[in-house]
Amino acid sequence: MTAIDMTLRHDVSALIARKRRMAFLVPLLLVVYLAYIFVAFDLPGLASRARIDNVGILLSDFWSHKTHVTRDNRSGDLTVAVEGESKGEYPPGLSPDWVSQQGDATLIDLGAGHLVTYTPDAAAYEIPGYGTIAVRPEGNALAVDLPPGPVPDWINQSATRISVTTDQGRFAYTRSKVEVFRYEAGWELFFFTLDSPFYGKGPLELAGMALWGERVDPERSNLGYMLSEFWTNKMWHHGDVAWALFETVLMAFLGTMGAGIVALPLAFLAASNFTPLRSIRFAFRRVFDFVRGVDALIWTIILSRAFGPGPMTGALAILITDTGSFGKMFSEALENIDEKQVEGIRSTGANSLQRARFGVIPQVTPVLLSQLLYYLESNTRSATVIGAIVGGGIGLLLTQAIITQKDWEEVAYYMVLIVLMVMAMDTLSGWLRRKLIKGEPVRS
Repeated sequence: MTAIDMTLRHDVSALIARKRRMAFLVPLLLVVYLAYIFVAFDLPGLASRARIDNVGILLSDFWSHKTHVTRDNRSGDLTVAVEGESKGEYPPGLSPDWVSQQGDATLIDLGAGHLVTYTPDAAAYEIPGYGTIAVRPEGNALAVDLPPGPVPDWINQSATRISVTTDQGRFAYTRSKVEVFRYEAGWELFFFTLDSPFYGKGPLELAGMALWGERVDPERSNLGYMLSEFWTNKMWHHGDVAWALFETVLMAFLGTMGAGIVALPLAFLAASNFTPLRSIRFAFRRVFDFVRGVDALIWTIILSRAFGPGPMTGALAILITDTGSFGKMFSEALENIDEKQVEGIRSTGANSLQRARFGVIPQVTPVLLSQLLYYLESNTRSATVIGAIVGGGIGLLLTQAIITQKDWEEVAYYMVLIVLMVMAMDTLSGWLRRKLIKGEPVRS
């Protein structure tokens, strides 16, 4: 065996041994990293603190609403309001069919045999399978009569307050008021509020009123009246929500397109085949690195401090961040053009601007449009979060609904609209990409 063969065998053996070590080392490093995550992020403690019951309550709040039946124990006034808001309060003489009056008593049927009774000086909650909970004021405290046996964990009791939570609803009694919450599926008052003449009418009845029914308001058609009542809904604010969606899309559009307009001429200064001076290329590339290295949310906070809140501040934050991203991508696209096309334009006697217009731009246009459309779609999602910081768009409404900790059905509504908005932008982006880049004909 020659020395060359020995050296070759030794190199092959060393290569195989190195690959074996790497085959064991990579999984080992992965296991060590996962173990570090397990300890550093306190996953056992996180699991122990998780409240699955709260998750269930939150999810149910997404698709249901609650109606408050409240009696002021001092004045005796009774109010019934959706979500406890004055805008959703039932007017006198109108109440849900599960709330009724029998003399001085108010009967509230929560369903499944659960019945709450308000009397002038007391209240009682009848729970099937458990018994009746009776509450009345006694001096400065409450006297509570419970069925015999241990007190279940769904009853919270103190000297001045008792709260009972069941699958059918919630009952709370204090010296100042007694209140019952009844949960029902659906987004109540989504189309028409209680003071609307169209409230409580079914789809067929509404269609009949819109097509051939007698006018409710002599000054306008029933259909126009319905659209106005829906658009100006005092509970769901559909008009304000639509404007917020428009602001979000406008924020993303202005930021993305503005970044493209600013980045394109700067990209020529960062491309090696258009700017021979290395110092200039280096300076512009570092500028691109800096502005895109700082996240748009950070720019949003900085700009909102400098210019104040508003959608234009959010658009400017997107513009600054995307200018760095577009500058890098556009300059790389310019460096990879086919120089033969540029030489062909030069041979006709064209100047620098003409060579760029007819020899360079047509080559990079597909890349530029593709990146612009992709970032426009992505920034539509980002504008939601940015809007929550600068006080504009659907992000602001979403944040306000979350902060209240009670309007979770509105949170679900805004989330659905955001998803639909992103899907619409994705569809529009794909359609424009096919028409502008691939050149597909428009089908009539």
